[in-house]
Amino acid sequence: MALDSFTNTFAGNPLDRASDRRPDTDWIAQKIAADDGLSVVIWNGKPMVETAKDGGVQIAYIPARAAAQMSGGHERLLFLGLWNEAPVFAVDLEDQTDPADGPLQGLGRFEDLRMIALTLPGAEAAILATAKSMFEWRRRHLFCAACGQPSRPADAGWKRVCPACNSEHFPRTDPVVIMLAVKGERCLVGRQKIWPKAMYSALAGFLEPGETIEEACARELWEEAKLKTTRVHYHSTQPWPYPSSLMIGLIAEVENDDAVADQTELEEVRWLTRAETLDMLAGKLADAKAPGTMAIASQLIKAWAEGAWTASGTAKQL
Repeated sequence: MALDSFTNTFAGNPLDRASDRRPDTDWIAQKIAADDGLSVVIWNGKPMVETAKDGGVQIAYIPARAAAQMSGGHERLLFLGLWNEAPVFAVDLEDQTDPADGPLQGLGRFEDLRMIALTLPGAEAAILATAKSMFEWRRRHLFCAACGQPSRPADAGWKRVCPACNSEHFPRTDPVVIMLAVKGERCLVGRQKIWPKAMYSALAGFLEPGETIEEACARELWEEAKLKTTRVHYHSTQPWPYPSSLMIGLIAEVENDDAVADQTELEEVRWLTRAETLDMLAGKLADAKAPGTMAIASQLIKAWAEGAWTASGTAKQL
């Protein structure tokens, strides 16, 4: 069940994660062998999908037992959770040859998740994002950060332990504040030099240790655009599996409007009126394009432009 009325792309994973059962190796083994066990397949970061009856895209599952055989052990196998009591796993393949041309021929094709996210059912996009994030974490933590020795998987893929020094390592999520600065009837957007021509978005930056969400928002707006924040409002969050971030969407009221791009993170910033912002979202503004609807930045801009947020307090406040 949705916890909020607004769900971003990659949010809303419907699985019961059953996290309390992950350490039970016998239970996990039973679920792998279960007749109704299924598995997502990820190859070099790309999920295996197939064409749905409605012409869209959907996950192409394989039996969990087959995934366990392909994994060659617990290193590449991940327990994702339960779907109506049926176990769901994910297997991580890194072969140079496309498995769809080999052992998985005829069962599906591998596509870039970013490219197909909006054509997938929302729940399935969230499931795939979870698997992708976890496998990206696995690849980066094959060795113990404490002593440098090889680590091994535990808790059905949700933990790694070091046999040499007994250190335990858990998946990390990097929090990112992404905020639309507003003053009166205008909002501020910016662009990086490497972005597609004329594309603008909300400003963003990583949360630092010892920093609150509000403080990170204020710091980033000052560092990138020399804006002083007076009030911060929460909009929504978005899991972002590139490789594993949590985008914290905010709308920030600012004191001044003399914004200046820092020329390090941003090459340009500009204020847009509400009418200009609506035109940008509709693709009618010649010199400014909005981020894709998959991105939380697009939803922040849309919420403000359409009046779903006002400074009077309709937004959730932190």
